[in-house]
Amino acid sequence: MPRIPLVDVFVLVWFVVCWAGYALFAWRRSGTQASLVVAMRIYRRHWFKRMLGNDNRIGDIAALNSLLSSSTFFASTSLLILGGLVALLGTTERVIDVVENLPFTRHDSELVWHIKIILMIGVFIYAFFKFTWSIRQFNFCAVLIGAAPKSDGPDDHEDFVDAIVSVASFSEEAFNHGLRAFYFALAVLSWFLHPWLFVLASALVVYVLYRREFHSKALFALTNPNSVTHVFRLPERMMAELRLGERPASWRKNWLDRE
Repeated sequence: MPRIPLVDVFVLVWFVVCWAGYALFAWRRSGTQASLVVAMRIYRRHWFKRMLGNDNRIGDIAALNSLLSSSTFFASTSLLILGGLVALLGTTERVIDVVENLPFTRHDSELVWHIKIILMIGVFIYAFFKFTWSIRQFNFCAVLIGAAPKSDGPDDHEDFVDAIVSVASFSEEAFNHGLRAFYFALAVLSWFLHPWLFVLASALVVYVLYRREFHSKALFALTNPNSVTHVFRLPERMMAELRLGERPASWRKNWLDRE
């Protein structure tokens, strides 16, 4: 029975560490530092507070549908890719012959190739479930918009605003995780060429995700004091709540006590 080379075991573990480690890092870092997740949660709150004062909410539903279409597109794309990958399992020998003729590639056994393809399948199954869960939660948001009470003051119905902001943020978070899976799937592609290229590609994906989430120009525009966020004039405790999002209540209380 063919054995899996240690280098392939190492790069596979490295990939899992990069993905899971960055997910945990981003979740914790968003509690103490401005990020795109934090910034968009602030804007969503302002959006839904203004929505309560609208008699006609067609524009709000249209904006929600534009977000929903992105999740729908990626969910459909994930299914198409999964179909291609499952078909690829039956033609592994032909694919090996093609790839081994490329420069800088390494000869691998059919078992290793099956592991690579199964990993890709697992990544896109994960992405599909995340995108479809995002779709369902966006549908929940549409129902909440339809059920939203009419408000005459900006601070009315805060509980309802909290509910719809949380559901919308959970939906966006699921979409973000699905999109992150696409990024790491690109890293897995490099494994078909060489395992050490896979190591480099995984680290590069982490770097790109970190830069875009915490140091991008988009984040600067969203959080610049001279931008529209300055007009919101949110209290610091509310900013802390928005940063923490869905953190457990005990963890949130400890963090707020440090303010």
